[in-house]
Amino acid sequence: QVQLVESGGDLVQAGGSLRLSCAASGSIFSINAMGWYRQTPGKRRELVAAITSGGSTNVADSVKGRFAISRDSAKNTVYLQMNNLKPEDTAIYYCNAGNNINLLRNLWVLRPWGQGTQVTVSS
Repeated sequence: QVQLVESGGDLVQAGGSLRLSCAASGSIFSINAMGWYRQTPGKRRELVAAITSGGSTNVADSVKGRFAISRDSAKNTVYLQMNNLKPEDTAIYYCNAGNNINLLRNLWVLRPWGQGTQVTVSS
């Protein structure tokens, strides 16, 4: 049963932009916080951006000034706008939900992982 569906990944040149979408069920979207993660081979999955139901956001230092997270309650969707992409941003990107941003940072998520969406940045 699909609960989280990520989309929007693509192959882009360095300096380009992408917007990722995470479509969730209403019950998942009602959870206090949602976040975007990324993972590359041999590395631990890491939180890159998170947003609470109240609209507060947190972005990892590695992507500050380049990535922005937002949500659309009417569409039960959370977005990740990625600008000025770099080769080191190449990864599979996932979304999930948790009770707060700190728990999300430690991978304390409340739903099974989806398939993710591949982002590849060429130099």
